Amino acid sequence: MSSTTLKPHQKELFGQPIGLYILFLTEMWERFSYYGMRAILVLYMTASTMGDDPRGAGLGWTSQEALALYGWYTMLVYVMSIPGGMIADKLIGQKKAVLWGAIILCLGHGVLVLTDTWAFYTGLGLVILGVGLLKPNISTMVGGLYKEGDIRRDKGFSIFYIGINLGSLLATLIVGIVVKFYGWHAGFGLAGIVMLLGLLNYLYGQKYLSQVGNHEPSTGSADEISYGELYGKLGSSPKQLVITLVLLLVSFYGWYALGWAYGLLFIFLTAITALLMMIYKELDSQVFKDRFLVLLLSFIMVIVFWGAFEQAGGLMNLYTDTKTDRVLFGMEIPTIMFQSLNAGFIIIFATVVASIWAKRKLKGKEASSLFKMALGIIIMGFGFLFMVFAAMQFEKSGTSSMLWLVMAYLFHTIGELCLSPVALSFITKLTPVKYASLMMGVYFAATGLGSKVAGIVGESASDFGEYTVFLGILIFTIIVGTLFILVLKPLKRLTHGAEDNERMMHSDEV
Repeated sequence: MSSTTLKPHQKELFGQPIGLYILFLTEMWERFSYYGMRAILVLYMTASTMGDDPRGAGLGWTSQEALALYGWYTMLVYVMSIPGGMIADKLIGQKKAVLWGAIILCLGHGVLVLTDTWAFYTGLGLVILGVGLLKPNISTMVGGLYKEGDIRRDKGFSIFYIGINLGSLLATLIVGIVVKFYGWHAGFGLAGIVMLLGLLNYLYGQKYLSQVGNHEPSTGSADEISYGELYGKLGSSPKQLVITLVLLLVSFYGWYALGWAYGLLFIFLTAITALLMMIYKELDSQVFKDRFLVLLLSFIMVIVFWGAFEQAGGLMNLYTDTKTDRVLFGMEIPTIMFQSLNAGFIIIFATVVASIWAKRKLKGKEASSLFKMALGIIIMGFGFLFMVFAAMQFEKSGTSSMLWLVMAYLFHTIGELCLSPVALSFITKLTPVKYASLMMGVYFAATGLGSKVAGIVGESASDFGEYTVFLGILIFTIIVGTLFILVLKPLKRLTHGAEDNERMMHSDEV
């Protein structure tokens, strides 16, 4: 992939372009707002409407209802990254997309402060739209700071990833305390305030981002994207047309059998599938076609990973609240704070893990992105072994130790560090530049689908029990990760050496 590159005079800080730290801080405050709200969402929905909870009245939903909406919400937040990426690619560029996304997020979190039911749904809708614009495009801008072949790219994404999790850590520590003393809606309001900080930081740092995220005016060149023309060519490709029609029939059946929400989702995914097929057909070289195919296959790992990992905000969150002994030194730890373990571990281990992989790469050892991602699924899956132990202990004694949660989050974190920042970097390496934001959007949509799977799996606990669900996730993730390692060599061949010549570069080389 040919990325936007640094000019020779562009400043660096600690060996990385200074624009990285502007994006780092913007994403940090955005993630504070998102994870702070996510941490209390299910708990707020399941809290009593009678006001006997010291945190205030909630919505009084059952856990199954709350997990169902949680699954839809976390999915849509990321699925909207596809239109968000398309808007940036075609209309306004990544830089303005991030700006408008931040503004909409401020409005969304502000509306959630209100106690009315309409405000709850409206606020969630605005957050979905805001994240859809901001999330894929800010990640693409990070990739644009580095020249092709720059080995600093993976470490840069790991540093950027620290920003994500520093925001999450601060949110789960501070929002929990705010909610405990001032109520649910104070927590929602705090998320809006910190999002405003992120917006102000982004506006201040524009001078360090002058070379990335700019929308190029239409010139009629080969690099110009026309999604309309791509869809228009669908009829000239019989195979793609047949696949699309079959998927549409499945979508209409889903509408009939599962309800309008699933029907609309399936129709949307059918449209995206058709677009991806036409993009594949239009790519002008077999190298790009092969790389495109590898990216799509890697998204299977993304869906599986997040389908398991996102139990943290749903089933594991409820398990922590109702079945875990949270007393430490005579004080009860708020449920929300346990979600800070993941973010805290990431801050501790992110650069360590990235450095280990970089050293392996320079020594010629196996350190491909595909290998890291597959290994990440396996490591994260092993984290559920400790949740199996927790469920076994609860069945015997009526409570379970918080130590199991700590160990589960530790393994989840190491697995996440092997997959998530690596996947972000991998997309910017393999995708043609004119499709960069769209493919980043597809990645986050895959993340969203994983979140929806997490909600469905979490709901099943009411029928099968936590022990069965945790054990099933453990077995399934290990199988999937192992299968991808077994087919690693042919998949790497399809990347055509995209990662073979990575080395250390600085701005004077670009």
